[in-house]
Amino acid sequence: MTDNALLSNRYQLLEPLGTGGMAQVFRARDLMLERFVAVKVLRTDYSADTEFQARFRQEARAAANLSHPNIVTVHDFGFDQGYLYLIMEHVPGTNLKTMIENLGKLNPDDALPLIVQACAGLGYAHRAGLVHCDVKPHNLLVAPDQRLKVTDFGIARAIASIHPDEQTDVVWGSPLYFSPEQAAGQAPSPASDVYSLGVVMYELMTGRPPFVAKTAEKMAQLHREANPVPPSQYNPAINAELEQIILKVLSKQPSARYRTADQLGRVLMNFGAARKSPAVALVEPASATISPPPVARTPQIVRPAPRPTPSAVAHSVPVSVSPAETLGEDILDFDWISVLLGLLALATVGGLIPFWMFIYYRWVSPLP
Repeated sequence: MTDNALLSNRYQLLEPLGTGGMAQVFRARDLMLERFVAVKVLRTDYSADTEFQARFRQEARAAANLSHPNIVTVHDFGFDQGYLYLIMEHVPGTNLKTMIENLGKLNPDDALPLIVQACAGLGYAHRAGLVHCDVKPHNLLVAPDQRLKVTDFGIARAIASIHPDEQTDVVWGSPLYFSPEQAAGQAPSPASDVYSLGVVMYELMTGRPPFVAKTAEKMAQLHREANPVPPSQYNPAINAELEQIILKVLSKQPSARYRTADQLGRVLMNFGAARKSPAVALVEPASATISPPPVARTPQIVRPAPRPTPSAVAHSVPVSVSPAETLGEDILDFDWISVLLGLLALATVGGLIPFWMFIYYRWVSPLP
């Protein structure tokens, strides 16, 4: 696909934004709505596969239903000129992979807010029943205002439908970041996304991924069997508590990790709050606890109490009143009308007893 191409007589491609193993991304203009969008155009070998087309449409519909500040919005998808394409929100800025290449390792106080935002977006998708399958820094976009957005939901899962038994760099995610169960050819789960996000977190704070190999097969073996070097050896700013969190996320067994991205996000926010990290600023205002600034104490003005009214005095019992007088007032306040009505009702019922006995013996009981 070349620049200036027009897809479906609506989307004018302007300039390439990036190229990956499965697609090209272009900045484009939506001629109908007069706005800039990002267009992901898939390779022709994927676009020509009818099974993939059906799965791609299914995954695109599911991704389009995700509406979250930390997820790139999917506007549209289609097929034109032999290409499948996906229309997405255009996010100006960069991605985490470029940030790592340009800045090297980040201080935990700078990295935590980004990871917490990724947890928020992925956690929302997990609650909706969707697994990303290909969490990597390339798919974590960072806008100039430091807002992070997760992109490319479901594309790796759609590609896996072509050859489910094939293990390549596009079948259940990227080898550098996929989980041990993905490396073993198993279907990913929310815990798999958590592991991949742990690899991203490790790389973001150390400047290098936990495992490096020359082939996808060797990389898969390392994810399944090898233990990562403690990240504090590469970045002394990572303290023991944060290192324990990272290593837990990189556990080989899904049950040993945090189950969802939401759970990991809460752990990181609690850690950030304990060390007063900027990550705590990502807490929603409704759930944040803000202590008010100290206020100077002002002298209180004591005003005289209003004079009691006669009715108030009549219903109050002064301290100096004797118990006998108090008992007398209680007797006077007693509800005699209710007592008399109760006695009258009891007498009426009691008087009916002989009458009903007469009726019984007169009409019911057999006479001798």
